[in-house]
Amino acid sequence: MAEILRQLQTDTWSGAVADAAAPLGVDGISVSAGSGSDLPEILWSSGGLSDGFEDLQVTLGEGPGPDSLVSGTVVRVHDLTRVREDRWPALLTEASVLAVRAVFCFPLRIGAITLGVLTLVRSTPGPLTPVQSDDANALVAALTKRVLDLGFPLLSSPEDGEIVYHHAVLHQATGMVSVQLAVPLAEALLRLRAHAYSNSLNLTDTARDIVARRLRLTPEPPQMTAVDDADED
Repeated sequence: MAEILRQLQTDTWSGAVADAAAPLGVDGISVSAGSGSDLPEILWSSGGLSDGFEDLQVTLGEGPGPDSLVSGTVVRVHDLTRVREDRWPALLTEASVLAVRAVFCFPLRIGAITLGVLTLVRSTPGPLTPVQSDDANALVAALTKRVLDLGFPLLSSPEDGEIVYHHAVLHQATGMVSVQLAVPLAEALLRLRAHAYSNSLNLTDTARDIVARRLRLTPEPPQMTAVDDADED
């Protein structure tokens, strides 16, 4: 972990985060930036379980990640199958399909300000060991500095650096739906989430289809109709 923390100070920081999975005893890691109830921006993800779980949380708008971001506190879920059904009702049902059993979310904080969340996912239940928890806290401290170095709030465009904004297309699609249906942005995002969830679709893929004008939400959610090529102009 000491070597990983050293690498986080270099341009190869994303590779260092990936290497942290082994000492932390987890199957996936993701790092997001955001604050309060805003939609978090995924700065980096190890893929696989992490990608699926992050997309699920964004689609449903609930989960340990959003809770950690809003509260600014660590959220440890040793076994998702033992969580109260009313805590994250939709997430608990869908997460079982992804084979995610344990989730650990650590807020990236500067004083009272939460900048983002480090999310660790694992396919087996159980807590982190004391050493793994200490390592996770050390990783959080290094990542918090890294997020600050990138700029917070994140004001730069993808062309300004190497950061890929995973949810940029979702922001764009939300704006398009807001204009098309004459509804606030918050309601437009709910419409997108409702359609993706009710049709068992990936939220990001749904957003891409809307931006590409292959799909269009109708005034009655969550229905969506295909747009003919002749209508795209």
